[in-house]
Amino acid sequence: MKIANAWVAVLAIALSACASRPVHEALAPIEGSPQAHQAQRESMLATQPDWTLTGRVALANGKDGGSGRLEWTQSGAHFDVSLSAPVTRQSWRVVGGDGEARLEGMAGGTRTGPDAEALVFEATRWRIPVDALVRWVRGRASPGATLEYAADGRLQRLNEAGWVVDYADWHAVDGIELPGRIEARQGEARVRLVVDQWSGGAQ
Repeated sequence: MKIANAWVAVLAIALSACASRPVHEALAPIEGSPQAHQAQRESMLATQPDWTLTGRVALANGKDGGSGRLEWTQSGAHFDVSLSAPVTRQSWRVVGGDGEARLEGMAGGTRTGPDAEALVFEATRWRIPVDALVRWVRGRASPGATLEYAADGRLQRLNEAGWVVDYADWHAVDGIELPGRIEARQGEARVRLVVDQWSGGAQ
């Protein structure tokens, strides 16, 4: 069962919505090494494994697309991600962590398996790197990633596991810098996220 076709009509609307963000106070360019700044920021994030975000997401795989509201709750290694499309009144939820995953809201009932990305792809044909996004949405990279920095010294792009992740709209949330826009792409697969609010551990 594919839900992508049902959401393709609202993809353009979502992409337009992703272009509009609340105005945040501009951050001054960092002083010193961008690498040192990124390492310090990641160290701070590592001490706050519990967080939530709400925002808007647009997905595409080259042929089909979908969009909707996103709610993400992270508790250590465990995540609970809900995506809903108000226009089509469709929604689904993926829960997982520690080698277990569950996908709800699909025709035919709940699906389970060891890999959240594989479950979502099998059901929707959308390639969404759920486990990696746990790190990427807050601008954290694995040791093997390649990082690029913007003129102000902040993370602008990371390349990891065949994915390219771009960042923009950095702002301080209670002393920790977090991105307001994230776009991950691999070939024709694309995940674009605009964060409306961070809360919880990153609050």
